[in-house]
Amino acid sequence: MPYIEIDESSWKRAMHCAIFRNSVEPAFCVTFELDITSFLQRVRELGYSFTFSLIFAVSKCANEIEEFRYRFLDGKVVLFDRINTAFTYLNKDTELFKVVNVDMKDTMSEYVAAARHAAETQEEYFTGPLGTDVFQFSPFPWVSYTHISHTISGKKDACTPLFDWGKYFERDGRVLLPFSVQAHHSFVDGLHIGKLADSLQQFLNECLCHYL
Repeated sequence: MPYIEIDESSWKRAMHCAIFRNSVEPAFCVTFELDITSFLQRVRELGYSFTFSLIFAVSKCANEIEEFRYRFLDGKVVLFDRINTAFTYLNKDTELFKVVNVDMKDTMSEYVAAARHAAETQEEYFTGPLGTDVFQFSPFPWVSYTHISHTISGKKDACTPLFDWGKYFERDGRVLLPFSVQAHHSFVDGLHIGKLADSLQQFLNECLCHYL
């Protein structure tokens, strides 16, 4: 995807980026609950995959927040115009997952169709190293967890955001979903995760029909 190279000499976040880039572990992970009551009902009515629909919703909201589109590329800081998706998809026969890459789309219906086709037709478990211009998704729908951690590559410039969610459940008549965001602190602070949480919850509440 197209990107611009950031001039770090005048970039307002240059010092923060450098400090966290040199940390032993520059990524941090936050888990919170999302109310998916309206969203779940709507995607069921439409006959869409819940997983692919939520990947679209998260990617749309994250793409609207600049900090989630920064990456390190060849040692430099760049800002992508748009970020695509990569998600795990379970082979129920082998109980092994594959990693599937799908370009972001303008509407949920387009994305769900493209994601389903890619997931069902890809035979390889891994098609090569992931590009930097993706959001990674690894749903964990078997447990309603309250915390999750991830494997770490050891590469400090590995800054692709990773999104997870667990098994949804009902509380007081609402359907809730444990949801996690792992991000590189060189680019993303708690403030930005808060913005994502608010934007995503609004999308889930309203189901923003013009994006369906």
